[in-house]
Amino acid sequence: MEHNKTYNAMEIKTPNGSIIIEGPISSGKLASYEFHKDLIAFRPPEQQHKALIGIAELPEGRILVARDKHTIVGYVTYLYPDPLERWSEGNMENLIELGAIEVIPDFRGYSVGKNLLRVSMMDDQMEDYIVITTEYYWHWDLKGTCLNVWEYRKVMEKMMNAGGLEWYATDEPEISSHPANCLMARIGNRIGPDSIQAFDKLRFKNRFMY
Repeated sequence: MEHNKTYNAMEIKTPNGSIIIEGPISSGKLASYEFHKDLIAFRPPEQQHKALIGIAELPEGRILVARDKHTIVGYVTYLYPDPLERWSEGNMENLIELGAIEVIPDFRGYSVGKNLLRVSMMDDQMEDYIVITTEYYWHWDLKGTCLNVWEYRKVMEKMMNAGGLEWYATDEPEISSHPANCLMARIGNRIGPDSIQAFDKLRFKNRFMY
């Protein structure tokens, strides 16, 4: 499968200034930007910046960023699921995972995350993919946002809905371990029935639930 990537961009205005949302961007362009010190959700900023550059170099890897001039203040990643996860077991070339989305506190509440997803889906090739995301409450910034688990889940669902992702049932053990965890997906309009059936088999390993 060819992984063509068409660049798109938009400018959004916030009370803290205008920011550019753009991508997918190359590893070189990503390396040329500063990485904001408050992007700490997954690992220290310097390490996360390097990890994103690595993803951008993958054939299927897509990185979209929100930037304030030359500083990245938010990002979203797309790549094949981790080989240790259930979602990689079908070896589906047309299934990619929204692996991470993060926006610094100063720009939260201004639809930056939603617009990162909207710009992601401007690329017509996304219609050739099933895009999944797995949401786990232990990754959520409950303390920083002062939201409870269910309030945060509602915010996450609304944000993912902006990119066309919807809730899907699954018996995957980590997701099933807490009712706030969930699987969300967007099935591109050029995905055929065989791929949908393969995805259904990944969602349900227990044949009594399938």
